[in-house]
Amino acid sequence: LLKDGTLTVQHGGTEMGQGLHTKVLQTVADVFGVPLKQVRIQATDTATLPNMPATAASSGTDLCASAALNAAKQLRARLETCSAYTAEKSWAENAQAAYLERLALTEIGYYATPGIAYDFASFQGSPFQYYTYGAAVAEVLIDTLSGETSVQAVNVLQDVGCSINPAIDKGQIEGAFVQGMGWLTSEELVWKKDGPQRGRLMTQAPQTYKIPTAKDVPEHFEVWLYEDGNHPNLAPNVHRSKAVGEPPFMLAISVFLALRDAVGSCGAGAVKLRAPATPEAILDAVAAMA
Repeated sequence: LLKDGTLTVQHGGTEMGQGLHTKVLQTVADVFGVPLKQVRIQATDTATLPNMPATAASSGTDLCASAALNAAKQLRARLETCSAYTAEKSWAENAQAAYLERLALTEIGYYATPGIAYDFASFQGSPFQYYTYGAAVAEVLIDTLSGETSVQAVNVLQDVGCSINPAIDKGQIEGAFVQGMGWLTSEELVWKKDGPQRGRLMTQAPQTYKIPTAKDVPEHFEVWLYEDGNHPNLAPNVHRSKAVGEPPFMLAISVFLALRDAVGSCGAGAVKLRAPATPEAILDAVAAMA
């Protein structure tokens, strides 16, 4: 905390476009009751915050925002011990008073997810603090002559607990779903079958590995957040929010199953559609229905 009332935060997570910085800033701003623009973020640096776990498994907000929340609460409690602190003063005036009283204006917060432990030998324990759920419906078209496919519409309902930032969470859901679409429809891995480089992955660059683009996003794409997904009896997370980065990825299975149903409408018998459902896979599956 600076004496002008500006707050600076540094956390050990990696911001990779998932909105981690924003959620941490929101968490701190909420504790102090100040506008978001009054809180600034510092770049992650292992020189000052070493030994952080990987930013993975959608744990960034769970860990970093919880640690920032702990630090913010401790700092606010200390500031309120200032003899000149009053609710009638502006935040900047209270910060200046705490500075003149020589109170420490920095704090470090730590967080460890509580109550998780699992024995892989006995299959006993609680490996996660909570579970998150989602549902999706997809509508697709297939061209039985070329094997080309098109996702016409998608509707997603995702449980994110009490969302810290609904706009960010909806963007994460959309991105994860489209990534899952690519996994199941276009991202085919090819390995070299013979020669001195046998076994070498051949599809390792954009020119050989087809990822989804903006043109692959369905025109109708609706995302809803399930509002009551974090029961009050569950272990509290940051404002009872839940992870959102990766869970929606699996909802793209709805696209593959819709393609499977579309192929099934071409004839009788069992559908033999492999994943990823590339145009070649679609044509092979349609031919098998004849």
